Amino acid sequence: MAARSAPSAAPSSILVAVDLDGIATVTLNRPEIHNAFDDVMIAELTHALRDLDADPQVRVVILAANGSSFSAGANLNWMKRMAGYSEAQNVKDALGLAGLMHTLYTLGKPTIARVQGPAFAGGMGLVACCDIAIATRQATFCLTEVRLGLIPAVITPYVIAAIGERQARRYCLTAEKFDAAEAFRLGLIHDLVEEHELGSTLNSLVTHLFLGGPQALAQCKDWISVAAASPIDDRLVAESARRIAALRAGSEGREGVAAFLEKRDSRWVAEAKRRIAERESGPAVQGKGAARKAAPKKASPKTAPAKRAAPARRR
Repeated sequence: MAARSAPSAAPSSILVAVDLDGIATVTLNRPEIHNAFDDVMIAELTHALRDLDADPQVRVVILAANGSSFSAGANLNWMKRMAGYSEAQNVKDALGLAGLMHTLYTLGKPTIARVQGPAFAGGMGLVACCDIAIATRQATFCLTEVRLGLIPAVITPYVIAAIGERQARRYCLTAEKFDAAEAFRLGLIHDLVEEHELGSTLNSLVTHLFLGGPQALAQCKDWISVAAASPIDDRLVAESARRIAALRAGSEGREGVAAFLEKRDSRWVAEAKRRIAERESGPAVQGKGAARKAAPKKASPKTAPAKRAAPARRR
């Protein structure tokens, strides 16, 4: 799936593509600097994620990266500039990164991190913010900030949510680099795969997500965040009842329950199965899942991501 080119020689720091099935892929696109980010990439990525969140056709967002690294964290030139900032300027700058992480973590669509290489500092934060993370055995992880006399302030809440406070204390304080097997043990990543298995693993996950009601997925994400941060008391019990009652009374909930009782597929399940059947029926229909749109602001055709296969059934 080739991205449209814009009238600029400079490549975009990210590439965004959405196919006809509603699968959005956001690709970090600065492989020459290991996808290290600065204020420009942060702004572009935040804007892209908010646009995708507002797009009713988007069902799943995949966060990927071009090159050998997922993300090395902060760009050195950006760090040099920050060193000359006042405290007030640094607060404003840090709020940009904090806003990106919060946007990704609270996105109303399911998010999957596709980690093919090192994810350091803020790069590891991006992984922790995604709902699901898969990684190759070549991936490595590190929270490097204390080595620079800093702390991983804006990403720590998401790292703790992913691996727990006890493990976060070790890896935030020691700044040890750890491999994908350890990341899997810690719970930072859900699936550890060979590089050639990345596509099929992604497809399987996306297929499972497509079988869930779009509104239910968004509500489930929000409820998990609320429930995880709340004591199990009368207030939480009452809120749980209110939420399920609202969904039961809603159009999606009514359709899902009716489909179950009538032993038929719900509308969204039927649509997902139709898409899968089209994809699996052979080369003659492969083009039906072509890109709906590709939206890099300054994309270069040479660096555009390759066309990604559509969801496939789990074997």
